[in-house]
Amino acid sequence: MAPLHTLREHWPEYLIEGWALGCFMISAGLFATLLEYPGSPAHSALADATLRRVLIGLAMGLTAIALIYSPWGKRSGAHMNPAVTLSFWRLGKVAGWDAFFYVVAQFAGGTLGVIAVLWLLGAAFAAPPVLLAATLPGPSGVPAAFLAEFAISLVLMGIILVASNSPRFAPYTGLAAGVLVATYISLEAPLSGMSMNPARSFASAAPAGLWQHLWIYFAAPVLGMLCAAELYLWLRGRGRIKCAKLQHALDVRCIHCGYEPPPRAAAAPDAHGGVA
Repeated sequence: MAPLHTLREHWPEYLIEGWALGCFMISAGLFATLLEYPGSPAHSALADATLRRVLIGLAMGLTAIALIYSPWGKRSGAHMNPAVTLSFWRLGKVAGWDAFFYVVAQFAGGTLGVIAVLWLLGAAFAAPPVLLAATLPGPSGVPAAFLAEFAISLVLMGIILVASNSPRFAPYTGLAAGVLVATYISLEAPLSGMSMNPARSFASAAPAGLWQHLWIYFAAPVLGMLCAAELYLWLRGRGRIKCAKLQHALDVRCIHCGYEPPPRAAAAPDAHGGVA
């Protein structure tokens, strides 16, 4: 399809992708401020930094699950991540212009979500240690952050592909993704800040002007997920890949595989000639 025709036909899915990552970033900003801002009562009540990180992980995992299984998330496929979209494009399951507009929407939506939290919370969200929920290398340095981002991204995409293409496990793909998000934030965040998502990292870095290490969060997640896609192709073959959605609902269209829900049956007339 030509880009203008694609945009005219598929704009609802693009807007949903922006909305979904925007909501994710709003949730991330609110919970990071609640638990990490030194002036927050929750921060004062929970002195253990590890416990606070686990609670943020649980909140973000549940946020991801809610977005993936939401009616809108089921319509777009709930990628919320350029690396996921590009991996499905590489696998031939997302058209080129759809991939382009998905990525644009993800960057825009995520950034607007961060700006919304900044407008709402101001300095409590912008100042260290919250720092707009930015993803930054930990004390182990840049190499460790890069390798960690690569590894967690590879595993996430691998799980998504294995689960979503299995009749038995497909309904639980979003649950698996959310559990991984929660686990990674709880355990891996000290290494890289836990991103797996170029748009998510850009959304925090741009308003804060934190450009120095942004390349890590552009390169490592994309490379990791593309490697997972190549590995899946090598092990299972292209014919085993069904669709680019994390949840393929039967009541909404799919712009990726061309599925259209069956038309609703006309209501039967009642005894008086009306509609029951």
